[in-house]
Amino acid sequence: MEGASYARMPRVKIRELKDDYMKFELRDTDASVANALRRVMISEVPTVAIDLVEIEVNSSVLNDEFIAHRLGLIPLTSERAMAMRFSRDCDACDGDGQCEYCSVEFHLRVKRITDQTLDVSSKDLISSDHTVTPVDVPGGDASIESDGRGIIIVKLRRGQELRLRAIARKGIGKDHAKWSPAATVTFMYEPDIHINEDLMESLTLEEKKEWVDSSPTRVFDIDPVTQQVMVVDPEAYSYDDEVIKKAEAMGKPGLIEITAKQDSFIFTVESTGAVKASQLLLNSIEILKQKLDAVRLSEDTVEADDQFGELGAHMRGG
Repeated sequence: MEGASYARMPRVKIRELKDDYMKFELRDTDASVANALRRVMISEVPTVAIDLVEIEVNSSVLNDEFIAHRLGLIPLTSERAMAMRFSRDCDACDGDGQCEYCSVEFHLRVKRITDQTLDVSSKDLISSDHTVTPVDVPGGDASIESDGRGIIIVKLRRGQELRLRAIARKGIGKDHAKWSPAATVTFMYEPDIHINEDLMESLTLEEKKEWVDSSPTRVFDIDPVTQQVMVVDPEAYSYDDEVIKKAEAMGKPGLIEITAKQDSFIFTVESTGAVKASQLLLNSIEILKQKLDAVRLSEDTVEADDQFGELGAHMRGG
């Protein structure tokens, strides 16, 4: 209808928040917006990553290309990445990508002079900018040294040496995965679960237990006092339809009704540490807004072409 407004006002509610993890609700919107937000978080929020490596000395067991690749995958703190310039667009260095506005320089100089093996890690990288450093990985994980030495790059034996210079630049995950700030971004439709209490009461306690146990995840439980089936964790439901099939097999179709709320989504976000999970969400919303502004501008341009005909297209070089 002419003049009708289809504008919606999406709402975000944070459920759980840590530096590298976040769980939130996105409501009053549809799947297209939810998926656009997910894709932007994964591939279009910029970070800083090592993009150029100049090896001066390398007598380790790993070749130059192997070390350069490992360096590129080390996450770097990228809080100021949004304000940095892309190297291809930087007029201060004519696109060379080696100036303070679009890059950060790192140096690594390590040599082993004793018989004990030396672990060269991300902690040995010296940054020219204190705001862009390798992400501090806490110890305790089986794959990481417990002394907090960071991400291991290579191991050196006696007499081996590694000296290099590296340039980190701004980029996005769409160009290379090393620039992606997200380890995982997923969303699910919020389930809407309704139990037919009349049919449920017609079941014996053993049948109720059998029905509850048919769910692969712990969505339902039985109240020990009232012996009624209750929903304990609706978000654990994985849309497998097992409880629906079980109800039909027991001769109780309609015992349970489960639908997906088409305008409510539950997001789980895990960051690589390059940016905090909360900042990742804010940056992705800002980038999504910029994309929508670009679409509006394009529509205005099309309207101008329609109004002025060939003259408007000619002025744009069309």
